Amino acid sequence: MEEDYPCDQLEFDERFATEAACQDYLERLRWPEGFACPRCGHRSGWKTKRQQRLCAACLYAASMTAGTIFQDTHKPLRLWFRAIWYVTGQKYGASALGLQRILGLGSYVTAWSWLHKLRRAMVRPGRDRLSGTIEVDEVYVGGERSGKRGRGAEGKALVLIAAQADGAKIGRIRLRRVPNASSPTLTEAVGQGVELGSQVLTDGWSGYAQLATQGYRHEIVRPTAIVGENLLPRANRVASLLQRWLLGTHQGAVRAAHLDYYLDEFTFRFNRRTSRSRGKLFYRLLQQAVQVEPSPYKNMVGGRPLLASPQPVGSTGVN
Repeated sequence: MEEDYPCDQLEFDERFATEAACQDYLERLRWPEGFACPRCGHRSGWKTKRQQRLCAACLYAASMTAGTIFQDTHKPLRLWFRAIWYVTGQKYGASALGLQRILGLGSYVTAWSWLHKLRRAMVRPGRDRLSGTIEVDEVYVGGERSGKRGRGAEGKALVLIAAQADGAKIGRIRLRRVPNASSPTLTEAVGQGVELGSQVLTDGWSGYAQLATQGYRHEIVRPTAIVGENLLPRANRVASLLQRWLLGTHQGAVRAAHLDYYLDEFTFRFNRRTSRSRGKLFYRLLQQAVQVEPSPYKNMVGGRPLLASPQPVGSTGVN
């Protein structure tokens, strides 16, 4: 399917004025090469009155929303499309209260769960790792005081930042909440987000000592972990923007257990910060929404658990 998306509010309103139009668009995103039966792979079928595709071979009724974040929704797709259009149109992110108000939802819980579902969809399944020259550092977020590693860390969550160098600018980023700054944890986290063979720039914290043995070109640009001259400007800039975003857009009211969802949103927005097309962001998020597995509310309430024991570097190909 070629990239096809509305360019402005008027076109959005005209294109997705009916539920049928939303269903047709979603179906093209779900099966860009044409319908393929999830059960037998047969490529021929017909629509039923319940807007399913009935496989001509095995008679399996395939729903276009099954296996996506829209699975089991009781709300019309028109409302979901409006939610995605709204979220992608907010430069600094959307709040659950704002989404509830703009959509006229009767329940705050519904707006909250929808936002978290969409944040999950902001991580493209199978996305590639960063490569080239990567600055890596950690930052504590949340709590009452700022601090690095052990200083002022009480009540905070530790986030590893990997920022790709693009000349003097920042390229793409990866963010990952980690349980601690130990060597096994940081080495595994870098491995999840950065391609082997890349040049990784860090300070002298001992937690990065094993990177060279794992296949990275590790360079220590600051011999100690004490903050002084800014020799990791890209990573530190991302850390500053992340903290300001959490405090400004979300008033710092982000629980550590739910922080991963917000990190996904920040990464999605940051990596697409140069895009001037709201329609393209809408298209990308909706495209990824049909690739992400369902997220029942009961699974989101508790947040994502941290990995208790890191896996060896290289055991996972993507982040």
